[in-house]
Amino acid sequence: MATVNVCEGVTKEVVVAGSGRPVTKGSKVTVNCTGMLTAGMKKFWCTKDPGQQPFTFNAGVGEVIEGWDKGCLTMKEGETSRITMTGDKGYGPGGFPAWGIPPNASLTFELEIVRVA
Repeated sequence: MATVNVCEGVTKEVVVAGSGRPVTKGSKVTVNCTGMLTAGMKKFWCTKDPGQQPFTFNAGVGEVIEGWDKGCLTMKEGETSRITMTGDKGYGPGGFPAWGIPPNASLTFELEIVRVA
């Protein structure tokens, strides 16, 4: 599939098209997710790993990093996409040391929209 620009610093590649409800600002969204450092595609988090579970958040209201919010607002229930973002749309200059994410790291998330409420 083709990669499209979502906004400056955020791209999306659809892996599996969705046909359910679209994600809108304020939607309660449940996702399965694999997060990776774009350089080397080193995984730092996966909701499908043992002991993990799908992640739920309210879309478009700043509860998650900006690249996630912007990417998810272009998706539909049932869709799986790879969202890639520059460091300023991810964890920025502070990084996320607990997960091994260095400052200003570019990130790639494979997101599956499980449910939109």
